[in-house]
Amino acid sequence: MADSTCDGIILGAGHNGLILQAHLCRAGLHVVCLERDSVAGGGLRTEEWPAGSGFLHNTHSFYHRGVTRMPWYAGLGLERRGARYLEPDLNVALLLPDGRSLAWWTDFERTAESFARFSRRDAEALRRWRDAFRPVVTRILEPEAQAPPLPPRERRRRLEATAEGRLLLETSTLSPREFVLREFESPVVQAGLLFFNGLREVDPTARGFGHHVPALLAARGKAQMCAGGSARLAEALAGAVTEAGGEVRTGVEPARILVEPAAGDGPGRAAGVVTTAGERIGARHFVASSLNPQQTFLDLIDPEHLPAAWRDRAAAFRYNLLAPLFGLYLNLDEPPAYSAALGDPTLADAFMVILGLRSVADLDDMVSAHEQGRLPPMVTWGSCPSRFDPSQAPDGAHTAFMWQKAPFRLRGSPGHWEAEAETHGRRILDAWSRFAPNLPDIVRGSMVRPVHEIPRRLPNMRGGDLLIGSLGHGQSGYGRPFPGAGHYRGYLDGLYLCGSSCHPSGNITGLPGYNAWQVIAADLGLD
Repeated sequence: MADSTCDGIILGAGHNGLILQAHLCRAGLHVVCLERDSVAGGGLRTEEWPAGSGFLHNTHSFYHRGVTRMPWYAGLGLERRGARYLEPDLNVALLLPDGRSLAWWTDFERTAESFARFSRRDAEALRRWRDAFRPVVTRILEPEAQAPPLPPRERRRRLEATAEGRLLLETSTLSPREFVLREFESPVVQAGLLFFNGLREVDPTARGFGHHVPALLAARGKAQMCAGGSARLAEALAGAVTEAGGEVRTGVEPARILVEPAAGDGPGRAAGVVTTAGERIGARHFVASSLNPQQTFLDLIDPEHLPAAWRDRAAAFRYNLLAPLFGLYLNLDEPPAYSAALGDPTLADAFMVILGLRSVADLDDMVSAHEQGRLPPMVTWGSCPSRFDPSQAPDGAHTAFMWQKAPFRLRGSPGHWEAEAETHGRRILDAWSRFAPNLPDIVRGSMVRPVHEIPRRLPNMRGGDLLIGSLGHGQSGYGRPFPGAGHYRGYLDGLYLCGSSCHPSGNITGLPGYNAWQVIAADLGLD
């Protein structure tokens, strides 16, 4: 017998779980969310370091691309609850050792001017692909991301019926690397586009994802930051849940999903959860998991309740080799002063800064370093958040960070990071200082977050994969996380998936949770 009963249970209070819960509660259901951590938000973390110092660091998620354009953002009234986003004009700047820079502005014309300094032909290609892919993004890719995925045959049939759909199919046959090398000539432009897009989510050599680059060029949303820190978004989402009558219980870890056996030969029903403390919570209608497939299907469901095929597919779910990030976080007396800003003062206001990237060869070396478990070339990117939001540091002081993609299994084992972390943090600071010479004299304190700590803090991110699952190996669209589960439903009646291992994927989009809401609402007949 259950100790308590509610309409539904959500496992994991990351942003996807909170978005799903807020919509369900607004539809009149009593939904409880269980979170093992002491705070809700998952990767939406803002840490004060040292404690009581006023220096705030976003140690997992910082850049939120176009989040204010997401359908759930305005619908849940998040700005009324304290979420406020900034989108700096000079959105991204790739700085070169010789003082030149490649810039992405929110103003497209200024971006084209920057490309033209490296290659007029590349500036023309930028315009051509941006114009060609605008209807692809607005009529196909955005609507697809904001709805449950179609079966592959049906999707292809629809795409082949329109000019923009055929262009998308044609471009998708390439890898990001092939597309960039075919369409652009400047080594700096090639590397910048490939790093800024292809390397964020997929192996740049993976075919089937060539459309990612022109989709980036045509995208309306740019990199944004949440004022007060990324945790403010989590707090606003939790506020929306509470106002709608939902309950977020932190410090509670699920041990097992309760399964009510079927009367006949069909699947059983997800009927509740048992916590590690032994509490039994019943669910009248559903259990929704924002955890990864191994956690959901292998760790939390007894084997007798699942066919072997489902267990095998969950076990085979693949993670991104290139996703883990090593982070260096600084408390500063003043912002980093980049030498390149002496020739171009606008660079002092660059939001995201990319350092150490010169050509596609640097990216190729980065990929091989991950495959071999060695330290990659010193290609980094980061920001000085307090330059745009003074609330993230004490008066007159600043915070800054630099990230680097680094292999989870350094020299074959994540344990090697224990002895390497502080030394590698100093390497990053030395490389950063070559672009910003004032850095060594203005650092009040520094901390590192090595890649092997990621799954300790967020266990659903196996192998340090912040995106929670590769988009390759067929794990995209209707095949995400694996065939049979691509519509947000688990094998059991009343079992749903709502995390980043679902379509459309990771990053702070909230769309897996938003799309799962559409599926559950349809199944339960909710308005």
